[in-house]
Amino acid sequence: MIKTAFAAAAAAVAFAAPGAALAGPYVNVEANSGFTGSDYTGTTTDAHVGYAGSAGAVSYGAQIGPSFVVTDGGESDTVLSGKVYGSVAATEALDIYGELSFAGGVDDADNGYGTKVGVTWSF
Repeated sequence: MIKTAFAAAAAAVAFAAPGAALAGPYVNVEANSGFTGSDYTGTTTDAHVGYAGSAGAVSYGAQIGPSFVVTDGGESDTVLSGKVYGSVAATEALDIYGELSFAGGVDDADNGYGTKVGVTWSF
């Protein structure tokens, strides 16, 4: 009964203030599938734990955990992956964001790294 009351209270807060951001720890499970043309090449599923926060116009976060890599044909591997990210509200309508990510190499291959930068203009 206490669990039900707690879940109902959490849901009420989430629906009552949908624009409010909550800082702190989180879990992110995400599946990314790849295709070359119409040919399926595989899926990587991330199971990350992370932390997000903000200070004024700056928001930031980091997450890390295993990535379960399954290629077309059924071979699979588990590697460590993660990312750090942030954004700055340059104006009320313009956000600048960036991300640095990594993933361990499959079958003793080199580690992979990625970057992302961009702007979002809201109107």
